Amino acid sequence: MSEKLCLTRDEIKALTRSPQKARQLSFLRQNGIRHYIDGNGWPVVLRAAVGAVEHAPPAKTEEWWSNALGPRPR
Repeated sequence: MSEKLCLTRDEIKALTRSPQKARQLSFLRQNGIRHYIDGNGWPVVLRAAVGAVEHAPPAKTEEWWSNALGPRPR
């Protein structure tokens, strides 16, 4: 699983198929991809915005057991 929160500039370049920040921003707006603009004017895209997050399997939980029934059988 990737440890990074945001896409790299190279990944954004590949996603938008453009190295120019104005065209990248235009692509992101037209396609409804949530993004932010950093202090230098470059787009910042969270991995979750493009579905690049790997999900862990759900944790195993025990079935509910009332305390009134006494200790849970093991």
